[in-house]
Amino acid sequence: MNSSCHYNESMSFFYNKNGGDDKWDSAQLILVQVVGSLFCCFILVSNAMVIAAVVTNKRFHYPFYYLLANLAASDFLAGIAYVYLMFNTGPVSRKLTVRGYFIRQGLLDISLSASLANLLVIALERYISVMNWKVHSNLTKRRVTLLIVLVWAISIFMGAVPSLGWNCICDLDRCSQLAPIFSRSYLIFWSVSNLVVFLIMVAIYMRIYTYVKKKTSVLMPHTSGSINRKRTPIKLIKTVMVVLGAFVFCWTPGLVVLLLDGLNCQSCNVMKLKRWLLLLAVLNSVMNPCIYSYKDEEMWTTFKNLMRCIGNGTRRQRSTKANSRPLSSGQDTVNSQPPSEEMKSDNQGILKT
Repeated sequence: MNSSCHYNESMSFFYNKNGGDDKWDSAQLILVQVVGSLFCCFILVSNAMVIAAVVTNKRFHYPFYYLLANLAASDFLAGIAYVYLMFNTGPVSRKLTVRGYFIRQGLLDISLSASLANLLVIALERYISVMNWKVHSNLTKRRVTLLIVLVWAISIFMGAVPSLGWNCICDLDRCSQLAPIFSRSYLIFWSVSNLVVFLIMVAIYMRIYTYVKKKTSVLMPHTSGSINRKRTPIKLIKTVMVVLGAFVFCWTPGLVVLLLDGLNCQSCNVMKLKRWLLLLAVLNSVMNPCIYSYKDEEMWTTFKNLMRCIGNGTRRQRSTKANSRPLSSGQDTVNSQPPSEEMKSDNQGILKT
């Protein structure tokens, strides 16, 4: 190992070297932690419900819903990563070891990469379906499984790249401010690659939008008696626009700031924007299940059935515990004993009379 490497230093050493000020105002830190924790609770619960709904309802056993469940899984991981990050930031981040910082950022990078990759795969699946004017694509379960495996393989690789060597631990002059042990060149690669994926998604959804609009204008005069055929393209257009708006609002500012930090912009003051961009990233994972799932009436019905089952199971468990509690008095114990033979014969005599 190179003697100039600093693997045994705490993160405070790197923050001081690169000039990054990670000091938080106590009120801001509490606000971010409280709001972020509420968001994370919603992320964990809502995405767990999405996964359970897809697994339990056979009507969701189609490529789109399998990919939707995988998106929910990546957002569920994002919720865990955000919780870990929320309570290991600010003053606590300076006390982290290099390995601890890699774990913290690795979880975050894997979850964000998986969410973005899943959004891209869903966009491709929707494109195939709409181009064939079908509700569901003809992707086989095998291909869907391969896509899911590919998404996670790429995401894990992206999250592990800094710990595998693309860092500045041995060359402090290349360190960034936002991630003090990450090389500025890695931040450029990360932000540019994600922006390219974003542009690809925009192109796909714009193609879907123009195709649906054109197809609807052609079919409209001939579908006066079919309400569903007219409503489906309109719903699709609305969903596409909401997805684009949410993604632009939540991701673009953070990617631009990462790119500016990678380009070593000294006058950009990127550290002050860090905490609020974190909440924006959390907000995107909050919005994903709402956009892709909660507008689906069948999904809502499945959610209600799941919550009803959970409620019934809780009540049943309480009833079982109440019935199985030990009796408190000896008199109750005597009264609870089975009747003797004399009592049985007396009761039978009474019944006969």
